[in-house]
Amino acid sequence: MELWYTEKQTPSYGITAKVKETYVSEQTEFQKLDMIETEEFGTMLVLDGMVMTTDKDEFVYHEMVAHPVLYTHPNPRKVLVVGGGDGGVIREILKHPSVEKAVLVDIDGKVIEYSKKYLPNIACGLDDPRVEVIVNDGFMHIHDHKNEYDVVMVDSTEPVGPAVNLFTRGFYQGIYDSLKEDGIFVAQTDNPWFTPDLISSVNRDVKEVFPIVRVFWANVPTYPSGLWTFTMGSKKYDPLEVDESAIPEIDTKYYSPRLHKAAFVLPKFVEDLVK
Repeated sequence: MELWYTEKQTPSYGITAKVKETYVSEQTEFQKLDMIETEEFGTMLVLDGMVMTTDKDEFVYHEMVAHPVLYTHPNPRKVLVVGGGDGGVIREILKHPSVEKAVLVDIDGKVIEYSKKYLPNIACGLDDPRVEVIVNDGFMHIHDHKNEYDVVMVDSTEPVGPAVNLFTRGFYQGIYDSLKEDGIFVAQTDNPWFTPDLISSVNRDVKEVFPIVRVFWANVPTYPSGLWTFTMGSKKYDPLEVDESAIPEIDTKYYSPRLHKAAFVLPKFVEDLVK
């Protein structure tokens, strides 16, 4: 008998993948967590019925959360990741020698535990001495740490369940306060095909807090529509003014110095959402 996993990305559209094995299917304190082995995408982490990451395409998302913002800041030394318990963003952060400390705050310790066990290539940096892993509410962590971070990265699920508060103006204001005077933040902001209103509202809220706001995008096949956006809010530095020739070639599969500014060139219909 064939077993297939289907994510209903809208009430009338979804993606499906053939499943070889189910490793974990558990209701944690915060969400439904499934870890499955698929034939096409390898190991897949699913939270509340939504694909979070897979062996095959994880590098796109994790590289694009980390590198555009870290190469926009001239000297990022202390970095916060809110969410991201799979460890992929942490792995990419550690490729930057200027980073002295990376703090990961995820509300669900089970995501961290099972990612270390079943996604070792993604979670490989979580035990690095530069990394501090905290199981707690990222919203509250931001509130309790003022003027502390050079860069904040929000690696959250879509705005459902425990991630709802991570898409509010109050959260963006808290991030602003947690950043140093020249700090920058970046967040994943979903896709323009199925959630255009979310992209517009987030952009509007971030612009009320940060003087420089830029939206960029990447192709992540297992995410709804494949076209995924990210929003960067900066107190001082503009990613479009970065000298691409000064960006070093590092060990990546998607991000490159040539892609840095190109990722900020939006399709017209996405550009219209954030005007």
